[in-house]
Amino acid sequence: MPISITLHVLAAIIWVGGMFFAYMVLRPAALTLEPATRLPLWSHAFARFFPWVWVAVILLPLTGYAMIFLGFGGFAQAGKYIHIMHATGVAMIVIFVYVFLAPYRRLNTALAVSDLAAAGEQLARIRRLIGVNLVLGLITTAIATSGAYWLN
Repeated sequence: MPISITLHVLAAIIWVGGMFFAYMVLRPAALTLEPATRLPLWSHAFARFFPWVWVAVILLPLTGYAMIFLGFGGFAQAGKYIHIMHATGVAMIVIFVYVFLAPYRRLNTALAVSDLAAAGEQLARIRRLIGVNLVLGLITTAIATSGAYWLN
């Protein structure tokens, strides 16, 4: 169980922390750049970050289910906060997979043909969805750290 919780927390920190950095630090700094520079920067940043998110997307459910079934004895024995974390985690994974398979790919396709307007539209979609995922991630973190005290 200690290995599961450690990997679970590390995966969550990497994913949510990366989104926080991208949304709250890199995005405002990158706004000072021209689209011809800004859009490829984002594509390259995502290319470095998204493999780590894939690791998190695999580790979080695996370790989460291990803790639920080995630590709590299944969903029936788990508190409300576990069910909420499960729901928000699934939503976050679905959003990420969509971002990766649709707008991120379209962003790269648009950049490959130097269509900066189309690339900008896709980046705007990604920004909104990462914003949603960031909020879900922060809510999930709050529930993970305090939910056992007020959501049982």
